[in-house]
Amino acid sequence: NMSVTDPTAWATAMNNLGMVPVGLAGQQLVTDSICVPGFDPSLSMMTGITPINPMIPGMGLVPPPPPTDVPVVKEIIHCKSCTLFPPNPNLPPPSTRERPPGCKTVFVGGLPENATEEIIQEVFEQCGDITAIRKSKKNFCHIRFAEEFMVDKAIYLSGYRMRLGSSTDKKDSGRLHVDFAQARDDFYEWECKQRMLAREERHRRKMEEDRLRPPSPPAIMHYSEHEATLLAEKLKDDSKFSEAITVLLTWIERGEVNRRSANQFYSMVQSANSHVRRLMNEKATHEQEMEQAKESFKNALTGILTQFEQIVAVFNASTRQKAWDHFSKAQRKNIDIWRKHSEELRNAHSEQLMGIRREEEMEMSDDDSGDNPSKKLRVDESALTAQAYALKEENDSLRWQLDAYRNEVELLKQEKGQLFRTEESLTKDQQLKFLQQTMQGMQQQLLSIQEELNNKKSELEQAKEEQTHTQARLKVLQEQLKSAKELAEINGHDESQEINVLTVALVNQEREKNSEKRSQGLKSEKEALLIGIISTFLHVHPFGANIEYLWSYMQQLDSRISANEIEMLLMRLPRMFKQEFTGVGATLEKRWKFCAFEGIKTT
Repeated sequence: NMSVTDPTAWATAMNNLGMVPVGLAGQQLVTDSICVPGFDPSLSMMTGITPINPMIPGMGLVPPPPPTDVPVVKEIIHCKSCTLFPPNPNLPPPSTRERPPGCKTVFVGGLPENATEEIIQEVFEQCGDITAIRKSKKNFCHIRFAEEFMVDKAIYLSGYRMRLGSSTDKKDSGRLHVDFAQARDDFYEWECKQRMLAREERHRRKMEEDRLRPPSPPAIMHYSEHEATLLAEKLKDDSKFSEAITVLLTWIERGEVNRRSANQFYSMVQSANSHVRRLMNEKATHEQEMEQAKESFKNALTGILTQFEQIVAVFNASTRQKAWDHFSKAQRKNIDIWRKHSEELRNAHSEQLMGIRREEEMEMSDDDSGDNPSKKLRVDESALTAQAYALKEENDSLRWQLDAYRNEVELLKQEKGQLFRTEESLTKDQQLKFLQQTMQGMQQQLLSIQEELNNKKSELEQAKEEQTHTQARLKVLQEQLKSAKELAEINGHDESQEINVLTVALVNQEREKNSEKRSQGLKSEKEALLIGIISTFLHVHPFGANIEYLWSYMQQLDSRISANEIEMLLMRLPRMFKQEFTGVGATLEKRWKFCAFEGIKTT
């Protein structure tokens, strides 16, 4: 029943909507901090970079949220054309869908049938600036605000009952349901904002990386006589030696050394060599400091060990009968624990000290072995030889400088007009000589390859002839075996055995004759080496070996040798190697044996 013109009621209504009218005192019921949209975690999936959420409380952009324990009390809201009544506080809060990213649009349902766009704008413009209202014929509409936090203020009105004027007609009342709406424009603006934040984050990270990146090494100047003179001065300075030696190394690797600049480079290399003595002196100084530190450490360790001994002596005295009986049980237990711990620490420190002393004794023994008079004489002689060597180096350096000056004078004379061949002509002559030598070498290789090819061809022809001869002999032997089998069937089993023995003997005699015919003198040193290796191999195999086993062993020594070559070589020497057949039928196997010793005994 409160009047609309009452300023107190109007201030209460505006305060309930979170708006403070001008000239009216009041506190906002819904603060902007509650209306801050949640930061979308899908930014990292879209851009590949996880940016900083600018809406985190405590970052300076958003104030911290109010405590959640304080309940929010909804009151009646009076407007010019309507009145909003709050829902029952005992009912649960109205449900809402998940908030879309960058949501600025809300869905408003449950509007009265007689509600117009002007009334809707009057109610919801107190939540913030409205950019568009799309009203439907079925008592609902979509409202788009200018900012995201205004949507939270509109969601606050969800559940209120709206009544137009003082009418009680159903068409003039309705229960509002405000929820988040998904709009393409909102999502597009949110994506643009996220891209902008991602760009800013990438720029920030790039600036941070550039700031933390180590500086690039200084550029090395190009060689010139002026720069070489300055570099020679820097090489003599101990503080600038590291920088100067890097430049010198770069020039030498670039190939700046030639006949004209050889003298300058030699002087710079000599200056670099002069720093060796300084570095050795620095090393000796550091070693002396290390020895002093070791000595101080040993003294401190000795003092600590002495104090440990005193503490252990106190514990041992406490454990004696006179004092031990006066302590309680708990005190005795603590004293025993402390004594054991102190003894362990004392033993560890004494072992460490003994190790240091053993190292010193070993070093002293080495020094004692070198303290004899002969050693001193050797040291004096070594000092004299070092001085003589240094003088010799200086003499050599002066002589090389003189040679360098002479070379420069000769170059000047050559430039003035004396007829000498240039370096290009010399290099061309050297290239021609090198090409001629390579051509001669290739011709010699070609001749040797041709000779080897002819030898291989002759060996191949001989192998073919031997193969045809052996095939013919095999046919003859097969016919003889057939006839022998027929005779064996007629005369009986005993005679067949005799015939088989005779045929085998005849075959062996024929093979020996053929092998004697084929046997010739050794052609090369390689064949002699192969015979020696094969003889040794077969000698340790008294039961013989087949040609595949022998070839696999020889191939480890010479991968170019073939099984046919080994078999031909064995067949050429029947008095050293013999072939035997073992097994029956499918298990028939041909083996080679070494028989040279048998041939010597028979002869």
